[in-house]
Amino acid sequence: MDVRKILWPTDFSAISESALPHVKSLTEKYGAEIHVLYVIEDIAHHNGWYGAFEEKRVKELMAHASKTATNRLGQICEKYLDGCPLYIKHVAVGDAAKEILNLIDKEKMDMVVMASHGEKGNFRFGSVAEKVLKHSSAPVTIIPVAPNQ
Repeated sequence: MDVRKILWPTDFSAISESALPHVKSLTEKYGAEIHVLYVIEDIAHHNGWYGAFEEKRVKELMAHASKTATNRLGQICEKYLDGCPLYIKHVAVGDAAKEILNLIDKEKMDMVVMASHGEKGNFRFGSVAEKVLKHSSAPVTIIPVAPNQ
């Protein structure tokens, strides 16, 4: 198997970080580039809660979320991934599963490595992991993590 591109989706939780030892091992074994993806939920498509936000405020919130996500990806790379020499950082806006699947196809990923659920997961297998596993065009390795870790 030729593995040149590996996708590691993260929600910045300790749960998603549990996949990092596997990601690092695969990088060392194959010399593959790692694509790190964080997906920001698109708040512009939600109905107003506690009052509606005007379009300008939504744009400000989304810009702040994007800047924060980019900074966090940099911190993860520095702290856990030796500065990410072969790492490419992505920030997307939308539905997490859809954006992960889009990036798999767009970048022609050879493999996906992700935790079995995200930060909000109350079960052993989350909905995003399930959707990615069922619909990915690339092999997916799911790292099992106990709920509420």
